[in-house]
Amino acid sequence: MINNVPTVFAILVVLAALAGPANAAEIAEQPAVATPGNAGEAERILGAKLLVCNTCHGENGLPKNASAPIIWGLQENYLLKQLHDFQSRDRDSDVMIWMATALTPAELGSAAAYFAKKNWPARPATVAATSPPAAVAVCAACHQQNLVGGLAAPRLAGQKYEYLVEAMRRFADGERTNNADMRRMMEAISPADREAMARYISGL
Repeated sequence: MINNVPTVFAILVVLAALAGPANAAEIAEQPAVATPGNAGEAERILGAKLLVCNTCHGENGLPKNASAPIIWGLQENYLLKQLHDFQSRDRDSDVMIWMATALTPAELGSAAAYFAKKNWPARPATVAATSPPAAVAVCAACHQQNLVGGLAAPRLAGQKYEYLVEAMRRFADGERTNNADMRRMMEAISPADREAMARYISGL
């Protein structure tokens, strides 16, 4: 959950301007929608909504918020599932719930496709990764060789350390429940091993 008050306020102001209502509850109930059949209008409205994503996830794909993940270039099916999970509150984040509920059902798919088609952001060169912790081997079963992701699971390689270690903790502690397999695996791994895994994976 993001507790950055200025960030939350900025997002709500933009969403309120797009949707017309005066408060967050109304945003979820009355998202801005295009006139039926007006594809250009629909595209403009969605584009304006997606600008809000830059507040946390960065306009160049590199998140401004330490706890926000890289979403550029992630698998479309994964992004769509997460948006649905936020919208249904199967995944918890005040900011993302507001964002997901401001999108129409059609816009959810378009938003996922938009970010999936972006290139994974280039980052400054880092120190070469050390030998992988033993626990990382289990990740490749779903996240594919070199953890670049596929249909079964999203890319992990090069993801933000802060996001990875917190996501693993939330699965392990039962705070994040939208993937039963991840919850079981993270429960079986010690905090120290999870931290080592996050360090290694973020450096790939």
